[in-house]
Amino acid sequence: MSNTLKQVFARAEAYPELQANGLFLDLQKNLSDVEDRIQMARRYYNGAVRELNILVESVPTNLLAYAFAFTRVAYFTLDDAGQAEPPKMEF
Repeated sequence: MSNTLKQVFARAEAYPELQANGLFLDLQKNLSDVEDRIQMARRYYNGAVRELNILVESVPTNLLAYAFAFTRVAYFTLDDAGQAEPPKMEF
């Protein structure tokens, strides 16, 4: 998604009238909102994983977790640290 966004914004730089268009400005705002929501979802997921892992390892809930074959879950991580940064939006 980041590479596609970079291409969109690079093309927008070539067309100054597009930058002044209200719809394009709305697109820019919506893309920023989507990036923020994705980041919030990642934090929520990692918080839920932390809670699950604590319950799986703590007494007495670990007995129930063992009975139903619950195991530890890995946290969400990115393969490349550059993926964590939102795309630059320069106009």
